[in-house]
Amino acid sequence: MSDARTNKPTRTYKRVLLKISGEALMGDQGFGLHPPTVERIAREVKSVHDMGVEICMVIGGGNIFRGLQGSAQGMERTTADYMGMLATVMNALAVQSALEGVGVYTRVVSAIPMDQVCEPYIRRRAVRHLEKGRVVIFAAGTGNPYFTTDTAATLRANEMACEAIFKGTKVDGVYDKDPVKHADAKRYDEITYDDVLVKNLKVMDASAIALARDNNLPIIVFSLDEPGGFVGILAGEGTYTIVHG
Repeated sequence: MSDARTNKPTRTYKRVLLKISGEALMGDQGFGLHPPTVERIAREVKSVHDMGVEICMVIGGGNIFRGLQGSAQGMERTTADYMGMLATVMNALAVQSALEGVGVYTRVVSAIPMDQVCEPYIRRRAVRHLEKGRVVIFAAGTGNPYFTTDTAATLRANEMACEAIFKGTKVDGVYDKDPVKHADAKRYDEITYDDVLVKNLKVMDASAIALARDNNLPIIVFSLDEPGGFVGILAGEGTYTIVHG
């Protein structure tokens, strides 16, 4: 099936996982949460939800605290990683509030139990939330140090039987080098998992890419800064890169 205006294939997915970085919630600020940006992202998610697509999310915590950065400054790595996981819970609650503000029922599910704040991660319960049309936000990574939110996103996408991971970034796809620094950077329309690993293209960390490859889970990289970018891909429009086998 294709869109007559663009001649691009219309991608129909029943269930997807949206992965965004914590930095995406900062807007033009250098730190923390920018409420108008959080609300804009919530509206993007709602537009896809309104199409009948089941959506789960993983949000990084880099706008508040990065475990690797803390470790590099002398903090013990495990402690730093747990602090980073708690930052993802804060971001998840902020996005939940914004989504429910636009009428989308949302559940935050944490890999680290904190019953007064959100639900613990139970796979069958999370699947049931999706089946009922709720957006599920997975927080606190995998619950283990030394794993990034990229790996957590790929793990949860596989556990939820998602058909694709949508990776929202600041650029409209995967490039052979940083397009911000290099005007001659080339964008790929599609690329294989192995090429991403061999060329060290930093789409996601290596363990996340390997997990996606082993389970044949496509990763669609697109710009979250482009209004309508998320819903546009599902309508056969927009610019993006698909990473697959």
